[in-house]
Amino acid sequence: MKKTVMRKYAQLVVKTGVNIQKGQGCVIFAQVEQHEFAEMVAEEAYRAGAKWVHMQWQDQDFNKLQFRHESVTQRSRVEEWEKAQQQYIVDNLPVRISITSADPDGLRGVNVDKMQKINAARGKVLKPYRDAIENRHQWTIVAVPSKKWAKKVFPGERTSAAVEKLWEAILQSVRVTGDNDPQAEWDRHNRTIMEKCEKLTAYDFDYLHYESPNGTDFKCWLIPGGKWNGGGETLIDGTFFNPNMPTEEAFTSPMKGRCEGTLVATLPLSYQGNLIDQFSITFENGKAVSCKAEQGQELLEKMIAMDEGACMLGELALVPDDSPISNSGILFYNTLFDENAACHVALGMGFNDTIPGFADMSKEEIAEKGINDSVIHVDFMIGSKELDITGYTRDGNAVPIFRKGNWAI
Repeated sequence: MKKTVMRKYAQLVVKTGVNIQKGQGCVIFAQVEQHEFAEMVAEEAYRAGAKWVHMQWQDQDFNKLQFRHESVTQRSRVEEWEKAQQQYIVDNLPVRISITSADPDGLRGVNVDKMQKINAARGKVLKPYRDAIENRHQWTIVAVPSKKWAKKVFPGERTSAAVEKLWEAILQSVRVTGDNDPQAEWDRHNRTIMEKCEKLTAYDFDYLHYESPNGTDFKCWLIPGGKWNGGGETLIDGTFFNPNMPTEEAFTSPMKGRCEGTLVATLPLSYQGNLIDQFSITFENGKAVSCKAEQGQELLEKMIAMDEGACMLGELALVPDDSPISNSGILFYNTLFDENAACHVALGMGFNDTIPGFADMSKEEIAEKGINDSVIHVDFMIGSKELDITGYTRDGNAVPIFRKGNWAI
């Protein structure tokens, strides 16, 4: 990929993604293989006024070694220096940029039970720090190709060609094309999503009913007066940023513990370096009570049992089948992209900012409104060309929201 195009992308990440403010710090998470692009992002952050930039290098192969050779007790420890680092982020609120590129199946072979115990233990300790910065700092997730990921997406291509094709697909999805102005494109895109969210919010639906010939038959109740969000987000202090690049969704958090029926996944899920594929989840009284998967059954079961809130939903997201990522016909094996190709739901943590006035509420008050809480937030895709979604208003009227996979509202 040409460096001039990579530079344009890096500028978009800094200016439109996290919208860094002069004097802010910046933390970048990146795989070591992506050092060239990560360094470009760092340079653009400095140019935009970052006071300091910290690079948090990651390596999936090294992570695999850790899971294999360290005991559960040792790997589960959150060291004091890690806690101090997290507290510094809480106190100073730097922007955070995550550059994803890992092999979707890169931790295959790691003992699932061991990995889940470790992640649950660490997640419990680190969650209060995450909660403390929620809606108070800018963050974004973006992607660049790695060799292993590219070969997973384009297995019939030689490695260099696969990487180039994945670069092109990623840049197309984030509106970095030709001589266009991607920041202006994102402004227009955000306005379009916002208009759809305002229309959905105005209906104040009681519940949604999902139906598809593949076996999906599911009802989920919504929080009275809850908002639909999408595109960019605005912090409590008024700073606007784009947390996911790309994004095509309108989403809300449903009423905790109020859903019934079966959801059938339509795309594979890459979770913690392993693939879960050909799966379905059945809910009763708001909780996942059973699941079936042709691949990754054990991992799916342990994910749902991660903590008390992991078996309940934290998000409903609407994405039309007629959207850029879906129309590309590419299966990315990466949730950042695949969730923007199809309607999806998420197990686990909900979003406080879907409740009007959340900033003035306590954690307990938000929970009473119906927002689910968990150490996980895992999206899985349920959309297809055959999915119908009907919204039922609080006075009993049926409103078509999706018909045959696309907007009807």
